[in-house]
Amino acid sequence: VVERRREGDSQRFTFAAPAALAPFIAPKGSAALDGVSLTVNEVSDEPVENGGVCRFGINIVPHTAAVTTFGGLEVGSAVNLEIDLVARYLQRLMQKRA
Repeated sequence: VVERRREGDSQRFTFAAPAALAPFIAPKGSAALDGVSLTVNEVSDEPVENGGVCRFGINIVPHTAAVTTFGGLEVGSAVNLEIDLVARYLQRLMQKRA
């Protein structure tokens, strides 16, 4: 977690992922964070000289914060990130085509 801020009734979280995962994270796509499938709001790729990480944002509504670990996350907290299954299939198909 690189940022957490209030946004309306929800909490906006920004996460940093390794650059190698950037091709699998897309706006309006999904990612599973700590086992919770969530919609990605926006994505930005940092230049290599800034670490080359992929930053992406998600919103957590109050109910989700209350029934998952997200309510306790703070800046610096680590989460488990699983990329979207469809993205993994597409990558595999593209590798086989090449």
